[in-house]
Amino acid sequence: MKQTKGAITIAHDDYETLSAYVKGLKFVKAFDKSNAALLNEELKKATLVKKEDLPNDVVRLNSRVIIKEGTKSKLIELVLVVPEKADIKEKKVSVFAPIGTALLGFRQGEKVKWDVPAGSKTFTIMKVENQESVKP
Repeated sequence: MKQTKGAITIAHDDYETLSAYVKGLKFVKAFDKSNAALLNEELKKATLVKKEDLPNDVVRLNSRVIIKEGTKSKLIELVLVVPEKADIKEKKVSVFAPIGTALLGFRQGEKVKWDVPAGSKTFTIMKVENQESVKP
């Protein structure tokens, strides 16, 4: 099973945006600071590619993602966004949230194991939708 301990693949644009957040801790709430540190570790290991070279099924900023937790049949849909655009009512999850950090840079079909507030969970990325016209 592929886990977030390996290198993730992200576009240069997303890397620059996320690095600015991590370095400045811009818009980061106190409870997100440990997640920011985890995200920073992921960014350090990331494989950077040009936006046009990033496969369309890789989770990035503004991706609409459908995941399945473990063996449960319920699907969870979310959109990965920068912190100030997070809105749980609209299923927009911050990249600094544990699940956001866990999914970033992984591909459709991969399994991701991550520690979330409820404990260690394994998620399968069922579907990734990226709209090229959407900007972070």
